[in-house]
Amino acid sequence: MNRFLRVFCVLVGFWIAAAAQAQGWPTRLIKATIPFGAGSAADVVPRLVFERLAAELGQSIVIENRAGGGGLVGSALVAKSDPDGYSLLAQSSALTIAPAIFPSATFDPSRDLASVLMIGSGANVMIVPKERPWKTIQDFIADARAKPGSISFGSVGIGSAVHISSEKFRYAAGIEATHVPYRAGPEVIADILGGRIDLYFCPLATALPLIREGQVRALVVSTAKRVADLPDVPTPVEIGLKDADSEIWFGVFVPAKTSREIVEKLHATGERVLANPAMQASLKKLGIEPMPMKPAEMDDFVKREMAANLELIKAAGIKP
Repeated sequence: MNRFLRVFCVLVGFWIAAAAQAQGWPTRLIKATIPFGAGSAADVVPRLVFERLAAELGQSIVIENRAGGGGLVGSALVAKSDPDGYSLLAQSSALTIAPAIFPSATFDPSRDLASVLMIGSGANVMIVPKERPWKTIQDFIADARAKPGSISFGSVGIGSAVHISSEKFRYAAGIEATHVPYRAGPEVIADILGGRIDLYFCPLATALPLIREGQVRALVVSTAKRVADLPDVPTPVEIGLKDADSEIWFGVFVPAKTSREIVEKLHATGERVLANPAMQASLKKLGIEPMPMKPAEMDDFVKREMAANLELIKAAGIKP
C-alpha cells in the first residue's frame, strides 16, 4: 500500500508540474522546423501562419529549413526534441508518404509526433513547358504511352506530396516516366520553364501566375473536383483515371510526449489565427482551403493516410 501511495504521489507531482509548465507556456523563443527548401509551398504556407501565431502567443518563432529525405530529416529532429512545446514542425502530406518510401526512417510519425493544427489543403496542377506539343491531357497520355520512358517529371524530393501526385497519376495512366527530384520548388520551375523536364505537379498557387502568363500549359489538376481558378482544366476522374486524384495538406506537429495542455493551447491559438479574415484571404490566394480538425481527429487522419500511401507505394513500386 505504501508503495502504491508513493507511486501515486510521484504521478500526481508530475501531472502538477506539467500543468504548471503548460499554464505558463510560452515563456521563451519557439523554434519551428520546415523540412523542405525555402520557396516551396510547404515553406510559404506555414510561414504565413507562424508569423501570426507568434504575435498571438507573444513570443518569437524562429523558422529553420532542414530539407532532405522527403521531409524526414527535419521531421526526425523535431520528433526527437524535448517535448516542452518549444519545438514545432510544419509538415505536409509528405509526412504520410516518405516513411513508406524510406523504411529505414528513424521515427514513426504516428507514434513520435502529435498533431496540433491542420492549416488547410490545396490542389496540385500538372504543368508542362509551353513548347511541348501536348494541348490536352489526352494528347500527353497518348504520346507518353507511345514512347515508354521518354517522359521526365520533377518534384521537390523523393517522398514529397508533389512526388506522390505524379506517381499516382503515372501509375493510373499506365505511363513509364523518369523521376527527377530537386531540393526546392523554384529549381523545378526553372527547369520546366527551360524545357529540361516534361512535367511538374505544381502547387496551385505557384502554378497560377505561370499559367495565366502563358509560360506553361496546365493539363490536369490533382483533385477529384475541378479548381475554381482553373475551370477549364479537367480532373483525373473526368478523363477516366481511377484513384489518381490527390491533394496536398499542411499541418503543424510537436513531439508526441508534449503535454496535452500545450497541444490544446497551441491548437486553440492556431484556430484563432486561421479564423482571421486577413489570414483566410492570404491562404486563399495560395490556393489553400480550410480543412478543420481537432488534434485527435488529425492523429487518426495521419494514420489512415499512412496506411493508404503504403499500399499505393508498394503497388506502384516507388523506390528512393
